[in-house]
Amino acid sequence: MSSINYLTQIHIEHGALRHLKTECARLEIDNPLFISDQGVKAAGLLQRAIDAYDGAQYSIFDQTPSNPTESAVLIAREIYLKNNCDGLIAIGGGSSIDCAKAVAILATHPENLVTYATIEGGSSKITSAAAPLIAIPTTSGTGSEVARGAIVILNDGRKVGFHSWSLMPKVAICDPELTLSLPPLLTAATGMDAIAHCMETFMAAPFNPPADGIALDGLARAWEYIELATQDGSNKEARLQMMSASMQGAMAFQKGLGCVHSLSHSLGGINPKLHHGTLNAMFLPAVVDFNSEAQSVIYEKRLQRMANVMQLQSGSDISQALRDMNRRLGLPSGLKAMGVMEEQFSSIIHGAILDHCHLMNPRIASSHDYQELLLQSM
Repeated sequence: MSSINYLTQIHIEHGALRHLKTECARLEIDNPLFISDQGVKAAGLLQRAIDAYDGAQYSIFDQTPSNPTESAVLIAREIYLKNNCDGLIAIGGGSSIDCAKAVAILATHPENLVTYATIEGGSSKITSAAAPLIAIPTTSGTGSEVARGAIVILNDGRKVGFHSWSLMPKVAICDPELTLSLPPLLTAATGMDAIAHCMETFMAAPFNPPADGIALDGLARAWEYIELATQDGSNKEARLQMMSASMQGAMAFQKGLGCVHSLSHSLGGINPKLHHGTLNAMFLPAVVDFNSEAQSVIYEKRLQRMANVMQLQSGSDISQALRDMNRRLGLPSGLKAMGVMEEQFSSIIHGAILDHCHLMNPRIASSHDYQELLLQSM
């Protein structure tokens, strides 16, 4: 894919939440449905968004699961329709924002959700009729606030993507103050998600120089600040830089991702309790090594360019540096520590090969290759 498109209006600064009321007025959203989760609600962040909206009419769906599901989307859709809502405000991590994107489809389109899945050829069926969405991230990882895609677990158990320019949030309000209370382990896991997005986008096969530049800069920011943000969550500069890196990773990954995400999407569908960013962190070192054998001089230069911004001597140092970073951040030592078992491999591999990210990798993985990547990541 060589299409290049950057469309979302972005406010990124400490205190950016103050723009919510003005942006709702600009988009003529007078009766929004807030989509969030119980953790964000308990932290008081949902109420802060409601207060910033400062409107008389609104509804709430605060039951988004850790990985958004079709059943949750259907419940939220019913609230939207019953209360005659005219827009969506998602506040939370990628799960809440992705859930809202799926609601944006089903609130305005007639078919079942699976009809619109990318893997089912449904992207072209998602139209500009999708409900308008304002996204307010409370983590620095997925970057869903500026992305054209959403990942949802269908009722049939598949974890699939939905991609359309019509799903891009109309506004992203990126306020690092909303991440100051994020616990260290979640800061680390979401931060590694941002790093995985930047790195895998930069490694991906399609031609998109602007995406490469954005991803490389995002990697530099995240690699420099992720430990500080994890160790001192009150550090405002670290939180700002991580939020920017997260946003940049998602702005860039319209170019494509690869085997890291093929595996994470598949395994996350098999066990929805596994955190997506943590899975990406587990797979990234092995995939970097696998990709290093891609038959391309250009690709070798990409490894060195990543090494340069990571303050490493050589591209061959990257995978070990990633493993060391995971350890310093307190993330699991591997998939085995997360409860993954080898008897799950065949199902994981089947899903990975069918995933929309599979063919974007600079080196196309076979079933045997995926088997080796899983073993190396255990």
